Order: sequence, then C-alpha cells, then structure tokens
Amino acid sequence: MEKEMLALVKLKDGEENFAKFMTFMQSEEGLAERGKFAIPSKTIAAITPDKSALMFKVFVTDEDGMKSFVSGDNALMKPIYNECIESTQLWDLTEVNL
Repeated sequence: MEKEMLALVKLKDGEENFAKFMTFMQSEEGLAERGKFAIPSKTIAAITPDKSALMFKVFVTDEDGMKSFVSGDNALMKPIYNECIESTQLWDLTEVNL
C-alpha cells in the first residue's frame, strides 16, 4: 500500500554538497535503491533558493526502507549522507478533508 511522506534534507555548508547529493539521487544506482521503498517517478522535489535544503514529497511503498534511507542507515546512502547531509526530518502525510 502506498503512503505519502514528506522528507526535509538540510545539507552541510558548501554548494558542492547540493551537486553531489543530487547527482547521487538522480543516478541509476540512486534511482534503483529508491525504487526499493518508493516510486521515484512520483516524487516531487523543492529546493531552497540557496540550495541548502531540499524537500521531497515521496510516495512510499516500504516505510521501514524509507526511514533507513532518510536516516543514513541504508548501506548505499550512508556515504553520501555522511559527506553531504547535516540533518533530515520525515513526516507522514495524511489528507485533511475540507
């Protein structure tokens, strides 16, 4: 079952961290890993003007896999997390009926 989550990623100082992080996320390897717990083609991203943080609305198929990836516990994500990411936050999104 698909679940919508919101991830906020704050990058370490240095513009090169944005480029490194995005290169990984858009790589074949990064897309394949993300595909194990989410639907990458449905992900919606937003970037702060200074490129110090990113926000992703993610359509998640495996919540534990998403948590592992976002926290840097995932083996493939760990090196890029340690190099580029200052902190992450994750929220579970639920629809509000109007």
